This record gives sequence, structure tokens and C-alpha cells, in this order.
Amino acid sequence: MNRSIFKLVLSLLSILLLFFILAPLTKLLTGSSTELILSTLQEQKVYNSLLTTFKASLVATLITLFLGIPLAYLLARGNFPGQALIEGIINLPVIIPHTAAGIALLTVFGSQFFGGKFFSKLGIEFVGEFAGIVIGMMFVSLPFLVNEVKEGFRSIDDRLEKVSRTLGATPAQTFFKVALPLNKNHIISGSVMMWGRGLSEFGAVVILAYHPMTAPILIYERFTSYGLKYSKPIAIVMVLVTLSIFIGLRLLYGREGEKN
Repeated sequence: MNRSIFKLVLSLLSILLLFFILAPLTKLLTGSSTELILSTLQEQKVYNSLLTTFKASLVATLITLFLGIPLAYLLARGNFPGQALIEGIINLPVIIPHTAAGIALLTVFGSQFFGGKFFSKLGIEFVGEFAGIVIGMMFVSLPFLVNEVKEGFRSIDDRLEKVSRTLGATPAQTFFKVALPLNKNHIISGSVMMWGRGLSEFGAVVILAYHPMTAPILIYERFTSYGLKYSKPIAIVMVLVTLSIFIGLRLLYGREGEKN
């Protein structure tokens, strides 16, 4: 096979995959009237579900930033027994079915189990509550953030941190003033990926908290109760809002990258 035919085959296969992504989205976005979409947006139930979805995914991302950056740094810079096992554990939520993840979370954070009882004393309930949505989204989405931040730390030349230490900086000062700023783009990228993944979570969330209803659960409810016609406008709204925010963040991220 000569070079031009090889490139043609690659291009055709690539187009096929892009078509697989774009065809359903295009069909969805052009499948309802503007009037129906606007009237759907004005429904209080739809507005509340969208707000709950975006807020929960944002809270899940912020908590994971707080807990995940230290872990990512340890994995990137450390060399300790069990490191490969820990990296495997981080990726487990990607592999296991998300409904199974929801059941697993329920066996820890349900009101009859130790996690649920502990947090209940602090006034935090998970089953049928906003906090349940947050931990469901957090569990399935955290690999996107931790892995991206870890690779970011690994891409930083560790000699810069050694120079900082030889100049008298403590390990904490080196982390906050050298490693963390240099990894800013990967942290932003990982956060956006985790937040975006959390928005679409259904399986883990529906086990923990059917109510308050997130947008994916509302889409499912409308589909099973009223059919495709009434579920499609909410799906369109969800796709449009998600795409708008995602494109906006990518543009902002691109400008920040150019400045750096």
C-alpha cells in the first residue's frame, strides 16, 4: 500500500468515526422546534434540574481538586511500594458499571451504614439529597482529574523543584510556588473534563438520589413516561448548554495557554 492510499484509508476511517459522533448530535439538535425548546426552558422543573446538575458537578470537582491534587503529586513524584496498585484503584470507577458504583456508594453512605451514620451526625445526608448526587458524580469522574493532573506534574522538570529546595524553600513552598503554578493548564484541563463528565452521570446518581432530579434523570423520566417527543427538548437544552460552557472554557483555556 503506497503512502497516498494509506492516508486515504486513514482519512476515511477518521471520517467514519467523526460521523458516528456528529450524526446523532446533529439529528438531536435539529429534531425539535425552537418554540418547543424555549417552552421547555421555561419549565421550573427543567430549570431546577439543570441548576442542580451544574452545581453538583461543580461541587464534586472542587472537592476532588482539594483531595486529588495532593494524591496526583504523590503519584507523580513518589516511588513507593503499592504505587501501581493505587494508580489502578484510581482508574476503577472508569471500569465498573456506574449503577454498581451507585450500589457500592449506598453500602457506605446509606443511612444504615457507617459513612452515612458518621456524616448524619454532621447534618449531611446522602440518600435522596444533593450530597448524594455530588458523591455519585465525584466517584465516577475523579479519574479524569487525578490522571490529568498527575501527568501534568510528571511533565514538569523535577530539576526546577530541586533548585527551589537548594535555594532554601521548604517542600511545601516548592509545591505551592513552583509545581502547582507550572501545572496550572493541566489542572484546568482535568477540572473541565471531570466537570463535563459529572454532568452526564446517570447510573450512580439514580441509585443514590432520584430526587432532587438532575437533568439526565429528568430526561430518562420524560422518555419513559411520555416518549421521545417530550424527552428530546430537555436533551437538546442539556447538549446546548453543556457545549456552550465547554467551548467557552476551551477558548479561555486556549487564550491562557497562548499567554503562557
